[in-house]
Amino acid sequence: MPTPKHIRDFAREYRDTGIPNGQGKPHRGSQFHLDNLATIVSTATQIHDTRMIGKLARVLADISKSEILLIRVLPPDAGEAPKDWSPLNSIPFDRFAFADQLQKIDDGVMRLFMRVNCHAGERKYLAAMLGHCSRFFRHVLVHVSPAAGRGPVTECVRRSKNAYALVQQSENSFANYRDYNSWFTKRGKARRIYLNPVICLGDDELPRTREDTCQAIGTPAHQYLRDCPQETHTTRMQIGRDWPGGFVFDLRRLAREIGGCRIGLALSSGGAKGFAYVGVIQALEENGIEVDMIAGCSMGAYIGALWAAGHDSRFIRDKAMEQSGRWGKWKLIDPVFPPRRGFIGGEKLKKLLGKSIGTAHFCDMLRPLRVVTTNLATLERKVFDSGEVATAVHASSAIPGVCAPVNIDGEEYVDGGVVDPLPVDLLREEGIEKVIAVNTVPTPDLMRQIRDRELRLSAKLANRPWWKRIFNQQFNYFANGNILDIIQQCFTGAQIPNAEEACRNADVVIRPINVEGSWHDFNRPRKYIALGRRMTTELLPELKALTKPPENRHEYETIDHPMATAA
Repeated sequence: MPTPKHIRDFAREYRDTGIPNGQGKPHRGSQFHLDNLATIVSTATQIHDTRMIGKLARVLADISKSEILLIRVLPPDAGEAPKDWSPLNSIPFDRFAFADQLQKIDDGVMRLFMRVNCHAGERKYLAAMLGHCSRFFRHVLVHVSPAAGRGPVTECVRRSKNAYALVQQSENSFANYRDYNSWFTKRGKARRIYLNPVICLGDDELPRTREDTCQAIGTPAHQYLRDCPQETHTTRMQIGRDWPGGFVFDLRRLAREIGGCRIGLALSSGGAKGFAYVGVIQALEENGIEVDMIAGCSMGAYIGALWAAGHDSRFIRDKAMEQSGRWGKWKLIDPVFPPRRGFIGGEKLKKLLGKSIGTAHFCDMLRPLRVVTTNLATLERKVFDSGEVATAVHASSAIPGVCAPVNIDGEEYVDGGVVDPLPVDLLREEGIEKVIAVNTVPTPDLMRQIRDRELRLSAKLANRPWWKRIFNQQFNYFANGNILDIIQQCFTGAQIPNAEEACRNADVVIRPINVEGSWHDFNRPRKYIALGRRMTTELLPELKALTKPPENRHEYETIDHPMATAA
C-alpha cells in the first residue's frame, strides 16, 4: 500500500490534471479532459433517463466490444447506493479501488453508485475517482442526478470529452438547460464548459425547427432521440425501437459518437452518374454499415436527402427507375425562355423531391444531412443544415450556365460542385471520425478514355440519316460538342483537382464510374445503380473495417476482484 505522502501526491496529481497515464488532451491552463469519459445529465423529470442511459451503456458496450463502467452520481439522501464509500484519498495505485461495489447489470456493463455531499474540497476527490476509473475501463459513462448539485455536475462535465444534457421540448426543461449553461459560463475558466443538448422526443412528437430551438435554448439541437421512454411507460417495447427514427436507431448514433467511431458518407456531384449512389446505399444497408451523417452536393444532395429522410434503398431505387425510358430525362427538364440565366429552371427536380419528403426541414431528417451550395456573388461555399431541404437541394443542383440560380433569403446560389464537389472536409469539420467518399467526378485519364470512345461513336453516327445529324447539330443542346455539353465539360475540369484532393482525405473511396454514359443520361438509371452496387461490394472488407472501434491508446488494466463479476 502507498504511504500517506504518496496518497497526497496521487490526489494532488489528479486535482491538477485529472489525467491517468498520460491520457487526455490539454486545454488552456491546467485543466484536462479524459478521452474515454462522457457525462450525461437530465433537465426534465418526465423522461425515463435511468433506463435510457442504461440502454446507452449496453449499446456502447456492443459497439466498442469492451466493458463499460456506468457511474451514477447521486445526492446524499439517495437510497440506491449499496454502502458508504471508502475515503477517496485512499485510492490505491495497483488495483481498482471499487471492485467490491461494482454491479453487473448486463453483458459488458458494470455499474457503480456514488453519493456526493457538495462539501468544500470534494471536487478534487471526484476528479481523482473519475481518473482512476478511466484507467480500468475503455469507456466510462457518468450519469449525474440533477439533485446531486451543480458542483459535481460541473466537475464531471469539466473532465469529460463528451457531455450531454437530455432536454425535452418543454419550457421547464429549456429553462433548466439555460440555467446550467449560465452556471457553466460563470465557472468555466480554463475552457468553456458546455452541455450538448440532446432533444428527447416522445411518441410521434415532431422536433421544433432549428430557429425555434436556438431561440429557446440559445443553440441548435446536437441530436434528437425519437420515441424516448417516458416515466409512465412500463413495457419494454417502448425502448426497443430500432427502425430509422426509432429510439435505438438514434441511440446507436449517440453511442458511436461517444465511442469515436462515427461514419460519414460524402456524395459528389455528377448528374445522372449519381444514380450509382443508390447502389452504394443498397450495399451499405445489406451489410449493416450504419452512416451517421451525409454530406452531398448536386445529385449527391438529392440522393442523400432521400436516404436522410428515412427512405430505404428499395424506395430510392423505385424512384430512380421512374425516370427510365426514352423520355425519362425530359421529366426533369423545365426549359426557361428566354434562357437569359440558364436553360433549365430546376423546379421540376424540386417538385419531384417534394413528392418524397414534402416540405421537411433539416431537423426532420432521421440522419443528419448537410447540403453544399455555392454563393453566386462571393463564390464561397455555403452549407445548408437548416431550413427546407428541397429548396437547398434545388440550389445545390443548379449547374451554372445550364440551370438558373436559386434565390434563398435574398442570396443566389448555384451548384455546390463549383467549390466543393466532394464534401469530405465538411464531414471532418463536423467531427466525423471515418469518412466514405463516393466520387463520380472522372479523373483526367478517364476523360481521355471517354474522348476516345466519343470519337469512335462519332464515326459510326456519320452514317445516320441526314435529318438526325442536322437535329443533333442544330437543335439538341445536350449533344456532344453543343453548348450544354461544353459548359458541363468545363465545369467537370474545374472539379477534378478538388475531388481528387478530397479523396486523399477520405478513409475509403468508392469510384462508381466508367467510360459509358454522360451527365444527362437520366433515362438509364439501372446501369448506374448496378455499377454503384458492384463497386461498393468490391470494397466491403475496407468498409466493414470502418465499423470497428478505434484501437486503445493504452492498455486498460484488468479488474481482479471476486465481487467484480457479481450481479
